[in-house]
Amino acid sequence: MTDAPPQTTGSPISGVPRVRRVPHPTPAAIAGALSYAFLAADQWATNSLIDAGARVLGARRRWLRTVVADVVAVYHRPPADSSRELASFVVQLPAFVEAIAKAKQQRRPIGLHHFPAAPSQARDRGDPVPVVDTVGELATLLGVTVGHLEWCADTKNWNRRAPAGRLQHYRYEWRQRPGRTPRLLEVPEERIRRVQRTLLDTVIGLIPTNVAAHGFVASRSAATGAALHTAREIVVTLDLTTFFTRVTAARIYGVFRQSGFPESVAHILTGLCTNSVPPRVIAAMPPGGSADERFALRQALAGNHLPQGAPSSPMLANLAIRRLDSRLTGWANAIGATYTRYADDLAFSGDRDLARRPDAFIRGVHRIVLDEGHNVNPRKTRVRRSGTKQTVTGIVVNERTNISRHDYDALKALLHNCAQHGPDSQNLSHHVDLRAHLMGRIAWVTALNPHKGEVLHTKFALIRW
Repeated sequence: MTDAPPQTTGSPISGVPRVRRVPHPTPAAIAGALSYAFLAADQWATNSLIDAGARVLGARRRWLRTVVADVVAVYHRPPADSSRELASFVVQLPAFVEAIAKAKQQRRPIGLHHFPAAPSQARDRGDPVPVVDTVGELATLLGVTVGHLEWCADTKNWNRRAPAGRLQHYRYEWRQRPGRTPRLLEVPEERIRRVQRTLLDTVIGLIPTNVAAHGFVASRSAATGAALHTAREIVVTLDLTTFFTRVTAARIYGVFRQSGFPESVAHILTGLCTNSVPPRVIAAMPPGGSADERFALRQALAGNHLPQGAPSSPMLANLAIRRLDSRLTGWANAIGATYTRYADDLAFSGDRDLARRPDAFIRGVHRIVLDEGHNVNPRKTRVRRSGTKQTVTGIVVNERTNISRHDYDALKALLHNCAQHGPDSQNLSHHVDLRAHLMGRIAWVTALNPHKGEVLHTKFALIRW
């Protein structure tokens, strides 16, 4: 980009020449060009950076040396994955701000004579997460073109303003909940879903999670989380409200940046995994919940957030609240308690210290959760002592992990009726494959209580399919 002299053109009305002015670059554009020039320099050294900046500005300006000195003092190595961060730093430097103000006062705007393209470079963290330096490399990894990738990412939020139609990225479905705020399912269109699924398998699923997270993590489950709370004097469970919608695009961008991806790649990845709901969908919210809860939900849905219904959202939610998990783990460990989380279900268990003041402990949990940008649903907070049935994510944990008697008896009765009257007569929920459904439920019971699982297997064997 170069400074162009004013051009004259004839007026179609009077024939009098008029001046067509070429707009001058903004301070942000100048800082961006300088940051790219610095990153493209042969060496990360004062003289090399000054030479690179002079090529961009078309002159070796006096203030450039001061700017370069400030940059080198803060960035001892080139921030190859953070050109935007570097530009934000440059634009606020006193020497740069003073130079812009002086140029404006003298009516001699600073021009750009050259705009280099600095290569971005991912940080290698040493974990299984692939190193992706450019958007082109990301497109290759996901098996799509760059154009298709940018269309899927929709970083400009065109879908939010576009009319309903076949090109919308998401299908929306409101779910009412008695006495509670309704839930919005945001189901991605097939092409978007394929990209998100590939991204989950090749990138997101490889990023390490906090050990307290047991939902949507390989080798962990509701059973492994519940097993850590068995035979304790007291069990406390809480529930987070509007879990996915409160995970903002800024937090997701932070996850990808912390995982070593350059700014440009993290920007596209964030667009692929977040969504902003169109106003027409928000306006159709069915009744339910308090006025404050409904207002908070509308605000969250209007901003870019994790869509509930996308295959990438559960794992990204785990990654986005790693700091919350770390803080709650520390809060629990301080009194010898244990903390786990399965999606939006928080569970704590302990003995004498926790049992003595559970209310004060819960208030501390509320403060930490609120500080991390989430809310606890007070209606779903439970405190269960050893003399009562203690459950974590629906699993009984009094002495060992176990299925509740009600659920066990109901499943045993269903298997008995299938054997007596035939499985077709008992498929009241219209399962496509009732046999596989029952085998899955029996396997779940077996994981919690092998003896009860064996009893159910015996009854299952009597069914004639």
